Amino acid sequence: MSRYNDLDMQRWHEYEDVLTTSFWTFQRENSGVHNASYHGNFIPQVPRQLFTRYTKKGDWILDPFMGSGTSLIEAQRMGRNSIGIELQPEVAKEVVGRLRQEMNPDCSTNVLVGDSKTIDIENVLRTHNIKKYQFVIFHPPYWDIIKFSENENDLSNTKTLDEFLDSFGQVIDNTTQHLEKNRYCAVVIGDKYANSQIVPLGFHCMNLFLQRGFMMKAILVKNFDKTRGKMNQKAIWRYRALASDFYVFDHEYIFIFKKVK
Repeated sequence: MSRYNDLDMQRWHEYEDVLTTSFWTFQRENSGVHNASYHGNFIPQVPRQLFTRYTKKGDWILDPFMGSGTSLIEAQRMGRNSIGIELQPEVAKEVVGRLRQEMNPDCSTNVLVGDSKTIDIENVLRTHNIKKYQFVIFHPPYWDIIKFSENENDLSNTKTLDEFLDSFGQVIDNTTQHLEKNRYCAVVIGDKYANSQIVPLGFHCMNLFLQRGFMMKAILVKNFDKTRGKMNQKAIWRYRALASDFYVFDHEYIFIFKKVK
């Protein structure tokens, strides 16, 4: 058994559903209480793959941008303990209700309302009688592509790229200081097109982790599932691309890092 997952390498050939290549293509799966209607949520297969590779049953997972609770639902199903932080009280309340419908008595699932830049993580750990968590999954807003709330602390309300990166950097600092050494974190992020040019938001965010001494373990490219904004508009986006000088985004990134310092 690995130090960081439950895979039995004597049975490695049985894990046909566990991805090991860097291009991920999925059709959205919405089983049980998963909710696809929330703007900007990621598909359940993403946290499931990451938790399979980088966590064990009983480990603690932190999601600083909980949103509709996708990662907590998957963690609960897989017997992992989890903590989700959400800025919007009404969103957090809705997630709690859905999580209760699939309660797993063998693990702890916790929803907190707060700002991941400043929330007292040490107090959270004390509350659950743990010293560290073993995985952090980040799925921040893709800057201002989708406006999630009117809250001034919402990263989707930042006015400039530098302000967005500074705010996300504060989230990284506040949360990863309590990630166990030699364990992993991942960020799911896409790029942005503005003022007739690409804003490589993904690579800007990747650099935030590298600047903080994290070891780069993987750059995964995942196909975009149909977004609400582009649903049934494939033809018009193709026309716009042909009529101009750009390509339509059909991918986003999953960056995986190891905490070595």
